[in-house]
Amino acid sequence: MPETNTTPHAIIVMGVSGCGKSSIGLKISDALGLQFVEGDQLHPASNVEKMSKGIPLTDDDRMPWLDLIGETMKEALDRGQGVIVSCSALKRAYRNRLRNAVNGSLFFVYLSGSKELLTNRMGERKGHFMPPSLLESQLATLEVPTGEPGVVTVDIDDSIDGIARAALRDLSGLGVA
Repeated sequence: MPETNTTPHAIIVMGVSGCGKSSIGLKISDALGLQFVEGDQLHPASNVEKMSKGIPLTDDDRMPWLDLIGETMKEALDRGQGVIVSCSALKRAYRNRLRNAVNGSLFFVYLSGSKELLTNRMGERKGHFMPPSLLESQLATLEVPTGEPGVVTVDIDDSIDGIARAALRDLSGLGVA
């Protein structure tokens, strides 16, 4: 097993809506004793309004949000603190933008699941601004991060605890957790 990296690091829990980014991000942050930032709370009001109406975001809509996530991670790392952030990070270009924001000191936990499972989970959520109708556009936008550096992929067909354990195990394999 690789030696654990003691340098502060940022971890983004990523995937389409309904995959469990917030729940898993909180579990990982608790296990590692790191701050958790809910990426959805960093969206500008205009993005939330669009998504609430079932209108998919464009790249232009996402860039200021991604930049704010990048700044949030960089500030934590500059303070010598690690951080866990939930963020869809659907495209490789978005992930590279986030990597650049923290000079490459970034790992991703990609939460992968079937369309059927994601649809069911979205239908069970209460009080979230993202309607299930936008899942299709997110799946169409998703560029699966297979082969990218610093990425672990975890299947979401398990309990929250099971998914978090798998993510922590795989991050440990990268020397992170």
